[in-house]
Amino acid sequence: MAQQILVVGAGIAGLATAVALQRRGHRVAIVESRTDTSSGAGISIWPNALAALDDIGLGDRVRAAGGPVAAGALRWRDGRWLRHPTADRIVNALGEPLVVVQRSALMDILTDALSDGTLRRGVAAQHIVATDSGVQVTLSDSTTCSVSGVIGADGINSVVARHLNGPLNHRYAGYTAWRGVAECALDPDLAGETLGAGLEFGHVPMGPNRTYWFATERAPQGNAAPDGELAYLQTRFGAWAQPIPALLAATDPAQVLRNDLYDRDQARRWSRGPVVLVGDAAHPMRPHLGQGGCQGLEDAAILARFVDHTADVSAAFAGFEAFRRRRVRSLVRESAWIGRVVNLRPALLSALASRATVLVPEAVLTHHLASVAARSAFVAPTLSEAGQARPAG
Repeated sequence: MAQQILVVGAGIAGLATAVALQRRGHRVAIVESRTDTSSGAGISIWPNALAALDDIGLGDRVRAAGGPVAAGALRWRDGRWLRHPTADRIVNALGEPLVVVQRSALMDILTDALSDGTLRRGVAAQHIVATDSGVQVTLSDSTTCSVSGVIGADGINSVVARHLNGPLNHRYAGYTAWRGVAECALDPDLAGETLGAGLEFGHVPMGPNRTYWFATERAPQGNAAPDGELAYLQTRFGAWAQPIPALLAATDPAQVLRNDLYDRDQARRWSRGPVVLVGDAAHPMRPHLGQGGCQGLEDAAILARFVDHTADVSAAFAGFEAFRRRRVRSLVRESAWIGRVVNLRPALLSALASRATVLVPEAVLTHHLASVAARSAFVAPTLSEAGQARPAG
């Protein structure tokens, strides 16, 4: 039965969920409080998320928009290899290369796949009230809408998550992240990360002539570099092995992004009745596994299946939550653990812990990576699992 759904939030998870639902015949509207459509630097779409995009019908468009990456190198700051797996090993484990794409290009693909008039910007959800027939939502423009269900995809500061859970505290993680795009090519063999004591610098090709990079460092909350973020990074990483100095030199200073990283209380509830959470609204995670956006894409494909095969929206939402929680919970924990290791203090402990990864057999790490990010790691519910969902008691 076709449902009428309101999606709150037009990030990756919200847009993908709306596309997935519309392609299954449901009526969907999206409201997004932000009017700024800038979408950051790059994003890695791992094979698990490509499988989810294939399920939605957009996988090939995303592959065409980005560059494939098959390596997973790990080096020390002086250029010494800590890990150097072959491309064949990585691709065989994952099922295909990951794709690195400009985040704005991904957002454009998702937005273009929506029906005309689906998305309204500059409008926020303010009050959500369950009714006998569904949900009534009061919007910031003083209008109200009545729908069968509401999907909260409004990020780490989610209004919908607070509606379901009450206050959710935020805590500064103790370190900050920078991201940028260098207008130069990267040797595919070097795709991966370079580590130092309490520092990391990631670098992956984003097509033939551009490279997406990111860096993290422990820093006081709210800091800003007085001479500019790129100039600061060049002082911190300028003596590191190539290609890092060259990547920074080929980056537009105005395009460098700096964001403090925060943890949020995990939502005790992802759903209640005809209201559900997806993406960062449900399960925010630190960026170290590259799975934040990827898990939002998995959410989108799987939630659409539950809604499509369960006549009762409340039952579909409860079934989705039960199906997804176990996988996502472990990724949230692992992402936080990696961040703590990289940022251990004193920095010597971070260096020792990072370099100790060479002691773990390559086969063990490859098997674990596959469990997180391979095409086979995306598991959609069977027709019977989706169709037998029941509302939570």
